[in-house]
Amino acid sequence: MTPTTFPRDAARANDTKVITLVSAGHFISHYYILVLPPLFPLVRAEFGVSYVELGSALVAFNVIAGALQTPAGFLVDRVSVRAVLVGGVALGATALALASMATSFWLFVAMFAVLGLANTVYHPADYALLSHRVSLPRMAKAYSVHTFAGILGSAVAPTTLLLLADSAGWRGAFLGASVLGFAVAAFLLLMGDVLEGAQQPPTKTKSQQQDAGAQASWRLLLTPPILVNFVFFILLSLANGGVQNYAVVALQAMRGTPLAVANLGLSAYLLTSAFGVLLGGYAAARTKRHDGLAIAAIAANALAVAGLAVDAGSLILIVLMSVAGLCLGLSLPSRDMLVRAVTPPGSFGKVFGFVTTGFNVAGMVAPLVFGWLMDQGYPATIFLVSAAVGLASIPTVMLTASRR
Repeated sequence: MTPTTFPRDAARANDTKVITLVSAGHFISHYYILVLPPLFPLVRAEFGVSYVELGSALVAFNVIAGALQTPAGFLVDRVSVRAVLVGGVALGATALALASMATSFWLFVAMFAVLGLANTVYHPADYALLSHRVSLPRMAKAYSVHTFAGILGSAVAPTTLLLLADSAGWRGAFLGASVLGFAVAAFLLLMGDVLEGAQQPPTKTKSQQQDAGAQASWRLLLTPPILVNFVFFILLSLANGGVQNYAVVALQAMRGTPLAVANLGLSAYLLTSAFGVLLGGYAAARTKRHDGLAIAAIAANALAVAGLAVDAGSLILIVLMSVAGLCLGLSLPSRDMLVRAVTPPGSFGKVFGFVTTGFNVAGMVAPLVFGWLMDQGYPATIFLVSAAVGLASIPTVMLTASRR
């Protein structure tokens, strides 16, 4: 007897392959976003710079990524995305390899600008692929697995980079991260046949598409529902960035927390965020009240982050960071479903490319604000400001739900 593949089985297999490939790219994207913060003390000592100056590398990354991510979204709505993803991963790996050899601090900063250029492709390409090529019943789970993979990349970054730095210094750690990127690029190149093809649905003629599409697309991005989501991404990313990028150095300054313990707390925050995303995807697939789920999770996250400003023992520290991470993760699939609900078909690349530019806007602001707080000797304020900004994002969720 010859086994039979039913259409439903074929659709499931195709969904799984798309999600796996897209998630691999998202993993390396988030790993690279967090490649510098765990090594702040080592890089700062070698180049002899302040936290604000060191933060300029992150600012350069986010300025380039923020400026070019929306154009990248327009690109992936029109062209085959496989080459774009492979090129982005390979370019990021090359930038880190060159950064590992930099003898000048400003050359080091320039390589983070190149890393930002590489980062522009991930969010628009990923969300366009998931939105067009995953069947609707699995959409919430696809978003959650995609986000889980990204946060998992962030979660394993601190520990693996510190292990590499212990044996080969921060330069060796950067080089190891570069090798990982080239491996993912090869995986996408060899297995990514399912990613071929343009994302834009066919139109009557190319000229009609070009003449009418460009102005309509920009008008779409400037509509209130999309702009509100843009602000939402800025605020939520700014709140998360304070904890993710500065918790380790802030805890060291506040209470002399050993580097290993502080990074353990950060790893707990990131790992529970990843598992929270999976739980959030399960919940988002079973409710239409994505706004209520997001609001409850964001509020709980803010309370836990504010608790980190209080001097406490290592165990309480790790528990609070774990709770904060879990609640953040719970909110993220609902966040993505809220954006999808206000996005017209055929516009997922440009809309997600635009709203996720909020990550980069926050990335430009966070190093200046939180780095200044560290240089002025106010480490506890980092957690209080992060919590306040998180709470400030809740009204944007309410507005998005009302306009859906």
